[in-house]
Amino acid sequence: MLKQFGGKITPELKKRYAQSPNWKSDSFQNLEETTMDIGLAEMPGMLWKMFFSKGNTIPQKNLPIQAFDKTAFLAPDNSLKYIWYGHGVYLLRLAGKTILIDPMLGPDAAPIAPTKSARFSENTLQLIDDFPQIDLMLLTHDHYDHLDYASFKKLLPKVKKYYVALGCGRHLEAWGAAPHTITEFDWWDSYTFADIEITFTPSRHFSGRGLRDRAKSLWGGWVLKTAKTTLFHTGDGGYGAHFKEIGERLGPFDLGFVECGQYNERWRAIHMLPDEAVQAACDAQIKRATPYHWGGFKLAFHSWTAPAEDFTAAAHLKDLEYTLPKLGQLMHLDQPAQVDAWWKDIT
Repeated sequence: MLKQFGGKITPELKKRYAQSPNWKSDSFQNLEETTMDIGLAEMPGMLWKMFFSKGNTIPQKNLPIQAFDKTAFLAPDNSLKYIWYGHGVYLLRLAGKTILIDPMLGPDAAPIAPTKSARFSENTLQLIDDFPQIDLMLLTHDHYDHLDYASFKKLLPKVKKYYVALGCGRHLEAWGAAPHTITEFDWWDSYTFADIEITFTPSRHFSGRGLRDRAKSLWGGWVLKTAKTTLFHTGDGGYGAHFKEIGERLGPFDLGFVECGQYNERWRAIHMLPDEAVQAACDAQIKRATPYHWGGFKLAFHSWTAPAEDFTAAAHLKDLEYTLPKLGQLMHLDQPAQVDAWWKDIT
């Protein structure tokens, strides 16, 4: 259980974090005021509803994941190939490098809770066995549904380098990653990795894996740019002015992975509603968007398909092009957008 919490905060680490302009009053802060409309008296009822009320919030059967085709994935290409494994996990092939974003392939998004938040697909940890060497792992933030201890330990022999949000390096070191392989990013920090310019961008969210480390590491999104391809992964978070700024500074983007799932009116400040996600994509100048943060776990009260259905409905109103990969499907930036509602064959 203790391993799940990750690395501890030390006075030395706090001094280092305090050098960030985003560290104020002993924690990292959002660019805009960010609160959730949830009272303590409401919490027991909400937790009961979260874990014990089902309805259409979970699929009627396990979601299938397409088998990994290593040969096709590694085949030389001048553009972007990517695979979505549900919720926030993406495996990318760009500029001849393999990149993994938010390594959560475990069976439970609430490993320290008394009840489980079970994954919609089975045996997902075994997917790692077929993965090639990972040249770079990107981490948006340290929440359990994005950074999984079991997944990380299984991936450890495969990953060469880590780019992570400022403050997350302590978790990776505690779990066995060599310090020299980890680079921490503050908002707007940018490094070049194998002809890919990688920038960490602001989001409106929070962090923490225990009771004492809330907002003691940063959160955000990632921009990846090559001479031919631009990709924006928004990271988790609520809608805000940062999307327009990201678009103006780093856009336009050929493709965007846009957070859309596990939302509620009560916590829209930290998770966008579908129409807000579409607006965020437009603000950031994303040409083709795909909604993520669904298809993996039940962490809110909406139906499990609502993020995709409501995102696409809102996208039509804004004339935003979208694509909807199946779990495990090898996607190519240059292929026509996939618009079929594949989940209807499952529900």
